[in-house]
Amino acid sequence: MSESNQPYRVLARKYRPQNFSELIGQDAMVTTLGNAIKRGRLAHAFLLTGVRGVGKTSTARLIAKALNCIGPDGQGGPTISPCGVCEPCLAIAEGRHIDVVEMDAASHTGVDDVREIIEAVRYAAVSARYKVYIIDEVHMLSKNAFNALLKTLEEPPAHVKFLFATTEVNKVPVTVLSRCQRFDLRRISADMLAAHFAMVVDKEGVQAEPEALALVARAAEGSARDGLSILDQAIAHADMDGHGVTAAQVREMLGLSDRGAVRRLFGQILSGDSQATLKGLRDQHDLGVEPVAILRALLETVHGTTLAKVGGNEDPALSVEEREALADWASKLSFAALHRLWQLLLKGHDEVVRASMPIEAAEMAILRVIHASQLPDPGELARKIAGGEPIPMPMPAAAASAPAPAPAPAPAVAHEPVAPVAPPAQDFAPVQDMAPEPAYFDAPEDMTSFAPEQAAPAPEPAAPAPVLPASFAEMIDMLMHNGRAHMAQQLHDYIGLIRYAPPDLKIRPTKPMASEFNRDLAVALKAITGVTWEVASPDEEAEPTLLEQEHMRERAARDAIMATPLVQAVLKEFPDAELLEYKQAAQG
Repeated sequence: MSESNQPYRVLARKYRPQNFSELIGQDAMVTTLGNAIKRGRLAHAFLLTGVRGVGKTSTARLIAKALNCIGPDGQGGPTISPCGVCEPCLAIAEGRHIDVVEMDAASHTGVDDVREIIEAVRYAAVSARYKVYIIDEVHMLSKNAFNALLKTLEEPPAHVKFLFATTEVNKVPVTVLSRCQRFDLRRISADMLAAHFAMVVDKEGVQAEPEALALVARAAEGSARDGLSILDQAIAHADMDGHGVTAAQVREMLGLSDRGAVRRLFGQILSGDSQATLKGLRDQHDLGVEPVAILRALLETVHGTTLAKVGGNEDPALSVEEREALADWASKLSFAALHRLWQLLLKGHDEVVRASMPIEAAEMAILRVIHASQLPDPGELARKIAGGEPIPMPMPAAAASAPAPAPAPAPAVAHEPVAPVAPPAQDFAPVQDMAPEPAYFDAPEDMTSFAPEQAAPAPEPAAPAPVLPASFAEMIDMLMHNGRAHMAQQLHDYIGLIRYAPPDLKIRPTKPMASEFNRDLAVALKAITGVTWEVASPDEEAEPTLLEQEHMRERAARDAIMATPLVQAVLKEFPDAELLEYKQAAQG
């Protein structure tokens, strides 16, 4: 059959890695496996876990190849670089090797399916070095199936290897996890995916804009298979006029909101133009963009503006116009304003996801963001209260609509000295025909919720001095009574004190502790006392633990009782007598 008559293979299958060098984003795992093969320290069972499309099943097949490769001359042994041309490599790649058995646990969940494996492992491999069982989505096995597999999994014959793949490792019993060597396959970065997709389109002879590939990589969310499927669709969606895959076509195909429309919508939100904002939102909805996608795009805009403000790495998927717009907003918005925008939009996003009327919920959420400027800024309120200044109250709607008996003087805020602020860009110009509507950038005095960074922070009232525990034992008791019982027990039983001078604490464990113990202890103490603690474990002499001190006091009390004349006389008459239980008499 000629190549033109061959059925089309989707990119996700055509470019499945055939050796470890083609497996992208999993260098740590490849290094570990390579060293294990070179040193002959191969585990009998491997568990591969990670999100969809990162290469779990492909890695399992590559391991099967690496274990059974015999080289082009037929004399090779296990290798991290299988030749791909010998009969075992070809048979495994084509899924026809008799000794490499793949089982889908989603459709073979019962104990009878596992029993077939248990009975088959007793027999040696037919033509391969190892008999390999690849069980995909292993977490779908039933409880009885897992239990039936345990004994064989713990002590399999030397010629058998088990390779498990799962996307939900938390559903795998711990008894199975403890018998496997676990590899967590990480998400593949967007930059690495974009480079991989560029290689794929080059091999396919298709032109694609770098921005389009960056959009596909971002939509893939770390999954190579998802990205290749999207790329396959984008190539089919592209015009057949020689221009190839463009960013605009990818956005249209994925249902992404137009970036220019999102920038206009974001600028209208900042300017407080309610009517224009609602119209822009409806226009996007009429074009087929889901309301939740619009909220997500606005959240991405806030996030991009914040990164631009802190000088983060530029997203390759952003156009020049977007970078300029983000830089402009970053120069005008304070961090506090950006954080409030993020929280308001995030709350709106969650409401739209759950709402039975998504577009109405999106409109209400965006209106809430716009009208948030009516709320007084907490820092400004604190400054005015501390300075004894009058606090203007918002006028009710009824009072605002009633005719005034006399012309009102200029707003009181004009009497307040305000630091000069650079005039806003045209995108943030106030809307003159909407006087009742709040505007974020009408004038520096009106920026109550989204205040510019130039505004001086209001002085906070002095907090009362925290009361710290007087002793190490009191600190442990404080942790015990504040929901940290396990940590308090560890401090009591296994920690010796070197120095206690709150908030400086130096301790020395008497047994290996978790590497994050000191950090977690400092966090817990700060959460309870409100003071930042310094917890360290220098190599110095420490006091006995509180548990050891209690045992020492018990032994001293016991020795004192045993030394009394009465007990000595009893022991003299009854040499085999033992002091089984004692209580120290209470004082006074």
